[in-house]
Amino acid sequence: MSSSHLGSFFQPQSIAVIGASNRPHRIGHVVMRNLLAGGFAGPIMPVNPKHRSISGVWAYPDVDSLPDLADLAIVCTPPPTVPEIIESLGRRGTRAAIVMTAGFALHPNGPQLRQDLLAAARRHGLRILGTNSLGLLAPKAGLNASFAHTSTLPGKVAFVSQSGALCAAVLDFALGRGVGFSHFVSLGTSLDVDFGDMMDYLANDPGTRAILLYVEQLEERRNFMSAGRAAARNKPVLVVKANRFTADDDIEGALASGTLARPDEVFDAALRRAGMLRVDDVDELFAAFETLARARPITGDRLAILTNGGGAGVMAADTLLAGGGKLAHFSAETVRKLDAVLPEGWTHANPADIRVDAAPKRYGDALAALVDAPEADAVLVLHAPTALVDAEEPARAVVKVAKEIGGNILTAWVGEHAAAKAREQFGKAGLPTYDTPNRAVRAFLHMANYWRNQELLMQTPPAALEDFRPARGTARLVIEAALLAGRDTLDEPEAKAVLTAYGLPVVETHIAQTPAEAAAVADGIGYPVALTVMAANLTRKWDVGGVALNLESREAVQSAAQGMLRRLDEARPGTSCDGFTLQRMVSRRNARQLIIGVTTDRVFGPVILFGEGGRAVEIIRDHAIGLPPLNMVLARELIDRTRISRLLSAYLDRPAVDLDRICLTLMKVSQMIIDLPEIVGVDINPLFADDRGVTVVDAHMKVARFTGVERSRLAIRPYPAALEEPATLKDGTPVLLRPIRPEDAPAHEALMVSLSPEDLRFRFFNLVGRLRPSQMARFTQIDYDREMAFIATRDGRTLGVVRTVTDADNERAEIAITVHPAARGTGIGPVLIDKMVRYCRKHGTGMVVGEVLAENRAMIKLAQKTGFSVRRGEDDDVVEIELPLRGNI
Repeated sequence: MSSSHLGSFFQPQSIAVIGASNRPHRIGHVVMRNLLAGGFAGPIMPVNPKHRSISGVWAYPDVDSLPDLADLAIVCTPPPTVPEIIESLGRRGTRAAIVMTAGFALHPNGPQLRQDLLAAARRHGLRILGTNSLGLLAPKAGLNASFAHTSTLPGKVAFVSQSGALCAAVLDFALGRGVGFSHFVSLGTSLDVDFGDMMDYLANDPGTRAILLYVEQLEERRNFMSAGRAAARNKPVLVVKANRFTADDDIEGALASGTLARPDEVFDAALRRAGMLRVDDVDELFAAFETLARARPITGDRLAILTNGGGAGVMAADTLLAGGGKLAHFSAETVRKLDAVLPEGWTHANPADIRVDAAPKRYGDALAALVDAPEADAVLVLHAPTALVDAEEPARAVVKVAKEIGGNILTAWVGEHAAAKAREQFGKAGLPTYDTPNRAVRAFLHMANYWRNQELLMQTPPAALEDFRPARGTARLVIEAALLAGRDTLDEPEAKAVLTAYGLPVVETHIAQTPAEAAAVADGIGYPVALTVMAANLTRKWDVGGVALNLESREAVQSAAQGMLRRLDEARPGTSCDGFTLQRMVSRRNARQLIIGVTTDRVFGPVILFGEGGRAVEIIRDHAIGLPPLNMVLARELIDRTRISRLLSAYLDRPAVDLDRICLTLMKVSQMIIDLPEIVGVDINPLFADDRGVTVVDAHMKVARFTGVERSRLAIRPYPAALEEPATLKDGTPVLLRPIRPEDAPAHEALMVSLSPEDLRFRFFNLVGRLRPSQMARFTQIDYDREMAFIATRDGRTLGVVRTVTDADNERAEIAITVHPAARGTGIGPVLIDKMVRYCRKHGTGMVVGEVLAENRAMIKLAQKTGFSVRRGEDDDVVEIELPLRGNI
């Protein structure tokens, strides 16, 4: 469904309250009281068949008796009544309803009632907030459509929560601290409107500077990820996630990657890749917002610390390093500048201790030197109370530097009474300020993590590596053979065959059926050899004594194999041995043991795991998780988030590992799971890595029949390079038609600059004047899922762009097209529309629709020429265009 009706929740012209009540402590009574007290300017129409008036307002017996259309309805009646009420509202033309009713889960017919409710809403294009919603508040519109115990102040931050109880607590928390909201929303059970819908709406709201989310559980990620990525390109999106810890699964036959990748870690990886910032609790949520709102954007994680007390500096440094940040290493030039302004004998190190007797000028001079230092991404100025210097004077010096030079400056004036006026100065100057070193450093880490996540958001890897041609057909044959045999696990040779097809170097593996045959195979390989047992669903062979290394003779191999059979029978009675694998032992003295894994998360689909390998991976738990697709930047970031990454560099007499080979291996695994949806789990453990490259020593793979929609399997769709195609305009000009990419922002901005005010009005319906750079990012960084944009490009110029935004059900795709004035009359419009229509048809979209200003005759003519039907819209100024696709060849 379209997000266009969400405006009816926040800017209704009239409101109906079904289940309004005069009885205190009833939801319908509190809702009426809040609506009337909030200052809503439109009509409020209570519905209750038992009363002539509610809270002094004339009441109506039912929905059909309402004298006027209700833009927004609030439903507070028992579960069995709700579906028919929604049906009646839909017939009357209501576009938004808040269902506060709880108890569907406890009602014996609850699931059917919920289905009926949703079906009625969709039949009439009505959006549902709830069920079990506390409601919403939009203070600037004077709207308190909730049964909360208090109101809220107007502000610049939106808060969206799954928990009604937490909503009430946050309202109380915020009111006590003078924090206001642009929008405050309780989603309830998210039967219809969910986080994705709200982020779509709030991302485009000019009165909202940041979006704060409280998430308990996600059931569907497609809308969440695509909307989250779009919103995070425009403004900070901060998230608190409950239910961090779940019981460890130890399922028989499960791959290590499946047990290592906990759902909360996957959620963390998804937020990181979507450019959102996760914090631990609600208090930190608002603190992080204040930091991001006040501070300038940073481009790194290196902090310089300036302090008048050594202890405060050490505390700050400890918090920084423990949180994964870096102390800036002062360059010779920075030290020279500081030498000129600091007392003789200062440490020449970071933190820079300017001494307890530092006068205001010393603060200003030292800060000016650090603000100019290219090796520092931000500067934290600390001040501990002292009888030698008034706390306000150094604060003035810091504010003066900030105004004259700029730079990214954070402050922490420690204490309460003595520091209060100084912090007030910083607040007026727009500088982030904190009362302890630890809080200041945590704020910097929020900034650094936010910057890092924004960098990841910009990455749009292609589906396929350039110049890499895997043997997909070979890999598919191996997988299909296992599935036809009724197996969901590939044995080691099969798994290695699939990995070999994708260019991963593996240790050559031989199979033997009996101990005697194993001894004969070992003679042919050459000694020493490694021997492992094979058995269905046996992924942890060490646990049953199923691995023997460095076997030096025929007799040793046969004896080890016989011992394995005996131990397998003792440890797993009834498990039959499928044979043995043998490998020649290869000396890799400098190799580090790594693990690369794949598992399929219930919500976010396939994810990739990297970390320290070996037998104790579940105990060590040194790993990081990322979402495919991967490129070199994303693969390196995945590696850097592990502890073992430090051991990949050279140390003692061990040379550094070839990191590019590890990154390339991760990218090949990423492409493998994109290409082969039947793969649901992979363990490559150990993967030997050294200065000579990487080698797969052992591998396991889980497979399953895939019956879903392949393009919706991944949480993040890769750049669809396969959709690129050449075209020729009617004047003979060759152009390339391709999906838009983030790096197209400058060319896209040039296209928009070329448009006249009338062009912009035709395209954006008077909603914009000139477009800001942040909007360029929004237009060029798309998810290739719900949104698609094709450009016609030549010589680095964007000559035209066609865009569709598709609803969550893939029923309707809204189309818009923009053509450079210099390219008009070349036939570029029909070429772009044909490209988009072919794309939408291939992906099963029901119809392509659009709205055109009635005076935009050129666009109406183009729509008719390309097969769209044209009809007058509800508004006389607007024409609606429509092209059905299904069955329309």
